[in-house]
Amino acid sequence: MKVSVLVPTYRRPADLKRCLAALRAQTHLPDEVLVIARPEDDATARRLAIEMKSANGFTLRVIDTGAGGQVAALNRGLEAAQGDIIAITDDDAAPRPDWTARIVTAFAHDTRLGAIGGRDWVHEKGRVLDASREEVGVIRRTGRIVGNHHLGVGAARRVRMLKGANMSYRRVAVAMLRFDTRLRGAGAQVHNDMAFSMSVERAGWHVMYDPLIAVDHFPAERFDDDRRDAQTLNALEDAAYNFHLILSEQLASFDREVAWLWYALIGTRVYPGAVHALAAARFGLPRAWQRWRAVRRGAYEARRDARHSRDDTTQSIHAARTL
Repeated sequence: MKVSVLVPTYRRPADLKRCLAALRAQTHLPDEVLVIARPEDDATARRLAIEMKSANGFTLRVIDTGAGGQVAALNRGLEAAQGDIIAITDDDAAPRPDWTARIVTAFAHDTRLGAIGGRDWVHEKGRVLDASREEVGVIRRTGRIVGNHHLGVGAARRVRMLKGANMSYRRVAVAMLRFDTRLRGAGAQVHNDMAFSMSVERAGWHVMYDPLIAVDHFPAERFDDDRRDAQTLNALEDAAYNFHLILSEQLASFDREVAWLWYALIGTRVYPGAVHALAAARFGLPRAWQRWRAVRRGAYEARRDARHSRDDTTQSIHAARTL
């Protein structure tokens, strides 16, 4: 099976250099690596001019995003990729030497496997986050998301969702799918990986997580409102919108109502409901109030848009049946 690797990048040439070096060191070289970059990103263009002259061992292609944002970049990559397997990693990640080999083996052994991801070993402040978690990529009955992709241990198993730094897809499983362009965000449309991988599972394919399919992840600066160190209220509202849109469209009707109530009443530290907002108020009422309002605005708008989308789908189906 031919392997295409997609690497969206923006203004992180040193990270991109490390990522491409790791791909050149694979025991099973990919057939092609597609770096998706913005045309105005001069620093990346200079780095790629050097990389194109390297002895890569694979075809290195540069794809113009055509528009800003990670969703646009990934969709351009999907459209341009020629492999039977489409592997995706971040520019600030470095796949371990057996990464591609393990991915190919997994797809070869399970014809119903539509997607597989693995652990991203996070390097942060001079140390590696090395805690262990068995529960990975889970949605609890309340709708609470348990990610833990960066901490997963144990055997390969089925999951509900994957993480964008380390996820791979069978081409035929995603032939009719694209990353959701409705998702909001100035740069990285948060939760786009969750939406895409859940769509693969919803289409009837197996979605797996194997911690041995590993990358080293060096979380780098983001050049948008959703900064790792200081997220703006607009970015929080956008993230909450994306999150609730996905839950509204991916969960069954009863489950999405349970999730809606749970996030409104309780929520999480990231997306506070009433309980978490009250707890946060101890450290500053104005800020806690602002965060709660931003999250609820995003949630309500997502719920409205998801309902309209379902209504439009129902009307289209009804019209088709009456023809």
